[in-house]
Amino acid sequence: MAGSVFDSSLFARLFPTGDVGRLFTDSAEVRAMLLVEGMLAKVQGDQGVIPAESAAAINRASMEIQLDPGALAQATGQNGVSVPSLVAAFRDEMQAPEHAQFAHWGATSQDIIDTALMLRLRQALTLIETDLVKITTALATMAETHAALPMPARTYGQHATPTSFGAVAASWGMPLLDLLQEIPHLRKRCLMVSLSGAAGTSSALGPLAANTRAGLAQVLNLTDPERSWHTDRTPILRLADWFTRVTLALGKLGEDTTQLMQSGIEEVRLGGAGSSSTMPQKQNPVTPSVLVALAHQTSGLLNTLQGASIHRYQRDGTAWFTEWMCLPQIVLGAGSASQTARALCDGIVPCPDAMESNLNQQLDMIHAEALSFALAEHMRRPDAQTATKALCKEASATNTSLRDLVARDWPQLDGTTLFDAAHQMGHAPAEARQFAAMVTRRNAS
Repeated sequence: MAGSVFDSSLFARLFPTGDVGRLFTDSAEVRAMLLVEGMLAKVQGDQGVIPAESAAAINRASMEIQLDPGALAQATGQNGVSVPSLVAAFRDEMQAPEHAQFAHWGATSQDIIDTALMLRLRQALTLIETDLVKITTALATMAETHAALPMPARTYGQHATPTSFGAVAASWGMPLLDLLQEIPHLRKRCLMVSLSGAAGTSSALGPLAANTRAGLAQVLNLTDPERSWHTDRTPILRLADWFTRVTLALGKLGEDTTQLMQSGIEEVRLGGAGSSSTMPQKQNPVTPSVLVALAHQTSGLLNTLQGASIHRYQRDGTAWFTEWMCLPQIVLGAGSASQTARALCDGIVPCPDAMESNLNQQLDMIHAEALSFALAEHMRRPDAQTATKALCKEASATNTSLRDLVARDWPQLDGTTLFDAAHQMGHAPAEARQFAAMVTRRNAS
């Protein structure tokens, strides 16, 4: 198989990345770096740092010249970065040495690479934002439609109290809404230009260095950090953390749907479930499993990225190289998860009969908590809990439903309401509808 599932033709449909995948190719990186070089020249020409005629020639050439990434490989292996060979090849392709000499004026490799990375991360953020809007909209419809559909809530894998399927759908969507609300701040505070020269001092950029950096930020629609961030990887870490939390939130969706499909529960079914090579009866939760696998991978990569965020002195190749190996996989994981979850949410269908059957299992003891509070109206709370535990123990020992035992010992209690899941879901229906309303308001804004 390929070294990465995101680069594999065989696994392309299992781990789809959509347009996010196109951002993390050699060609996309080279194109982004040339764009930065061209815009840098434009700004410097406008400011009189380099000749205006040369700036115009460089800017025009940056949009027209196509460089083969493979032709840069030898020098990249020797230099550790691709920019020296990129600049050399670009100057040669311009065939105008009198202008080409001013390309890359005062910048360092890290300025170009980090700024080009920010351009691609901005696009990735927008693409995944679009997916998350679609996912939350689908979950909101699910939550509103099934706000009052009772099902068992489970803690530690066991029945707890009744909830609603709409509330479960809302619990999948709320973290995604929070992530969407963070995007404006990320765009403002983390998508920033880098332009501070070899050691972060901007010495080769001349007296207009700050103005040049601000101008470059403006033409690229990035934030001016007003400082060097060569060794402060906080912007990268914040973005990587956001992409990771997207993948983890969607991993939760995948984990729950996998469990809800399992034999003996079967409270949801999926459109397009996978088949087995030998067992015709199987409907495997392939798509949810992809989401969980991506979450596992991404959380490990973020840990490695965080560990590599301590850069030595003013620039550090080792830490920077580690970032290159981890960050694209984190972003691609989020892109794949958002694409996968969109398809999954379009196919989730609840199974009310199975939910009702599961609610009625275990001799009505899913209503034990409600019973203890009903009894607390007739005795002290600790005594009510003790009495409820005794009734549950008797129910298990005699295979008698809790409902029948309560009717025998506490006929004054309204068993019809007490043992009806539709009356025992607490605020679950309201929370489902609240989530749906929040999504509607956000989409309308």
